[in-house]
Amino acid sequence: MGGDRGAAAVAAGIIRSAAKNPDIAFIVHGPEPELSRLLGRRRELQGRCEIRHAEGVVKMSDKPSQVMRHGEGTSMWSTVESVKRGEATVAVSCGNTGALMALSMIRLRKLPGVNRPAIACLWPSRNPQGFNVMLDVGADIKADAEDLLQYALMGASYARNGLGLARPRVGLLNVGTEEHKGRAELKVAHDLIAAATEAGAFDYVGFVEGGDLPSDRVDVIVTDGFTGNIALKTGEGTAKLISDFLKEAFNATFLSKIAALLALTSLKRLQKRIDPRRVNGGVFLGLNGTVVKSHGSADALGVSAAIKLAFRLAQSGFQDRLAARVASAGQARQDAAVQGTGPAVGSPGGTS
Repeated sequence: MGGDRGAAAVAAGIIRSAAKNPDIAFIVHGPEPELSRLLGRRRELQGRCEIRHAEGVVKMSDKPSQVMRHGEGTSMWSTVESVKRGEATVAVSCGNTGALMALSMIRLRKLPGVNRPAIACLWPSRNPQGFNVMLDVGADIKADAEDLLQYALMGASYARNGLGLARPRVGLLNVGTEEHKGRAELKVAHDLIAAATEAGAFDYVGFVEGGDLPSDRVDVIVTDGFTGNIALKTGEGTAKLISDFLKEAFNATFLSKIAALLALTSLKRLQKRIDPRRVNGGVFLGLNGTVVKSHGSADALGVSAAIKLAFRLAQSGFQDRLAARVASAGQARQDAAVQGTGPAVGSPGGTS
């Protein structure tokens, strides 16, 4: 109910997903009269869609602290609660990001050993899978060395289950690839991540730069939420700018319009590859339950993409595997610290 385009866009995305995948079922939360009008008579949803009445709506302007105190009875609260009770495998929302993260942390709780949950997104890349994973892209603007290590573990697990990579390559975003560059916490994180490759079942490529985000050098890019959110929105804006420039160029003259017709197939393929709606959906990692945050301005195509991502993660058993990986990696690091064979948490240069 809380997206920029309202319930109609979400309903259209649900209908689109249902038509494409007969194995998806839905619990839809919000005012029953409105949802029944939008979804009740759709043939694609017969027997697959339950409407759960929730009177209240979390607005984009609502403060997370306010929602945590008074959010019970809203569609967002009801959605997260359905995951907590095991009725739904994944929650999907287009609403207020801060409120959704706050409610998810309160109702689902963090995984043992996770200090700060992260939001992971898919970034179009030159890799065979077509995407790289980047996190955090906005759950928390701060991240210390231990947080960045946890992001690496969770991002690698996401890449394994969401992209089918047996051993993902992880990189740490920095202002340069040289080991002497960057803030102190990045240098500590560099050593911690390098020491956790076996426990986390990933390969560490070291520091990466902004130009590596869409490259085939890395599969998972780790950064703090402040940097990641700016990079994400810059990428989305750049994709839209390129699309607008292409439209202007091909509409400039009569000959350019003919050229556009001749290149129509290639142009459509390019538009599809750079369309941010098709990779819509940031996954909240580090919680006892899976939550997918759709962009607030998502249309039917964007909502459908977020649902597709949620379904793929549910099918893979992602949540159980993520919890097991974080727990086993944490135990391995504790054992290494006790035995003196690995870096202690927060110790500069990897010495205990």
